[in-house]
Amino acid sequence: MTADISGHIVVNALGVLDNPNAEAAGTLVQTSDRLTIDERTLADAHASGVTAINVTLGYTMGDFPPYQHTLREIETWDAIIRAHHEHLVRVDTAEDIAEAKRTGKIGIIYGFQNAAAVEDRPERVATFARLGVRVIQLTYNQANQVGDGSMAPGNRGLTPLGREVVAALNEQRVMVDLSHSGERTCLEAARASGQPVSINHTGCRALVDLPRNKTDEELRLVASRGGFVGIYFMPFLNASGHARASDVVEHIVHAVNVCGEDHVGIGTDGTITAIDDLDAYRDRLAEHVALRRQAGASAAGERSDTFPFVVDLRGVDQFRELARLLEERGYSSARIEKILGLNFYTYAKAVWGD
Repeated sequence: MTADISGHIVVNALGVLDNPNAEAAGTLVQTSDRLTIDERTLADAHASGVTAINVTLGYTMGDFPPYQHTLREIETWDAIIRAHHEHLVRVDTAEDIAEAKRTGKIGIIYGFQNAAAVEDRPERVATFARLGVRVIQLTYNQANQVGDGSMAPGNRGLTPLGREVVAALNEQRVMVDLSHSGERTCLEAARASGQPVSINHTGCRALVDLPRNKTDEELRLVASRGGFVGIYFMPFLNASGHARASDVVEHIVHAVNVCGEDHVGIGTDGTITAIDDLDAYRDRLAEHVALRRQAGASAAGERSDTFPFVVDLRGVDQFRELARLLEERGYSSARIEKILGLNFYTYAKAVWGD
């Protein structure tokens, strides 16, 4: 039996709104115009109890002009929300999350997973903020103009331009997301930011020593400055690559022990609608992993024999099941409510305002 989370604000600090069983799914670069937001996608999202999702839009990787592609992606998401206005609402403030909960809609938070579209013009942050972007992750796995990603061999830290971008994000009250960043970039950006920062989807390197997971030093610094850490449902949570729901719980427990219960949440990095045919998906996975590696975008721990999600923590019951497992671990209802979304909501109020 799963837990009752009907009264909770549930925020997926990095997720996907898509039907992965549709024909468009499974491409190397899943652009917003290839998402399938159909009746099942929306019904599953409602059934899951999710209140808001930080969705990835804009340039992350691939052969696109970053700025122009990002503007088109924003337009695409604006059109998606207009087409499904009875189900979806754009989140601009923390109060919009609370309003989505009250009205039974699903809040859509516009977020980037790469600051490449800013290019060498920090003033573009104001343009993106005006268009509704509320989260900008500084780097993907590779290096860009603002800093090094987790797979960049130099670990060079935040660049001078990166410091200007962080200042611009602070000025526009846009979240500085340090997921995927290299260790030095993460630490330096957290110290440079005048506002709390986040690591919206990560694991704990003290448990599994992979670059996509964050060290205790990174986790502690982000939390000490009032920030937020979201634990993902990804293979990096187990050294074998075959992560289970129990691994998600262990990483949440470790993060709470390091950061405190007021600074930890979830950022699944996956869909709510489950893949129906895992055997067929497994056949496509090797090609997908090879293409990511060839493009220089993959992370250590991505393998063709491991799913990029937690098999026993997916589908419409994923948040209720996590709550049940945390209850079994001895977590109180109040602490579980914080982890499922209240901590992100509090962090959002600190950065975006009410």
